[in-house]
Amino acid sequence: MRIIKMILLVLLIIVVGIQFIRPVRNESEQVLLTDITMTFNMPDSVLDALKISCYNCHSNNTIYPFYANFQPVAWMLNNHVKNGKDKLNFSDFGAYSRRRQLSKLKSMVSQIQDDKMPLPSYTLFHKDAALTEKNKLSIINWANKTTDSLSSNQ
Repeated sequence: MRIIKMILLVLLIIVVGIQFIRPVRNESEQVLLTDITMTFNMPDSVLDALKISCYNCHSNNTIYPFYANFQPVAWMLNNHVKNGKDKLNFSDFGAYSRRRQLSKLKSMVSQIQDDKMPLPSYTLFHKDAALTEKNKLSIINWANKTTDSLSSNQ
């Protein structure tokens, strides 16, 4: 019994101790000149859908839920956001090469059509982030028109 108490005490100390090791947050109120909204015209419906469903993981401004204050959850969220931004960062979209922009727009359409984005694990906790059919259609139509426009300007 004494061993169990000792193990529980050590675990408690570890759990409390890791609360002080916090990752840097991905928060910025600033809209960069390279932001997709500054680079391309988009309808408000598309912008609203992207901000609600995509920007938390794919921009330089994440709105963190309350549970992001607890470790190791914050570390997992930080890793998730980092991976999302590595794949697509709306805040830096204007700095991408034309070829990369085309690729990312086509990938966006594909991911949305295949219901791969937003991630089911994300929409499980963020019900408002689930894209409606109307949202999907708006984003897909906008992305396709933008892709066509970029392709014709090459």
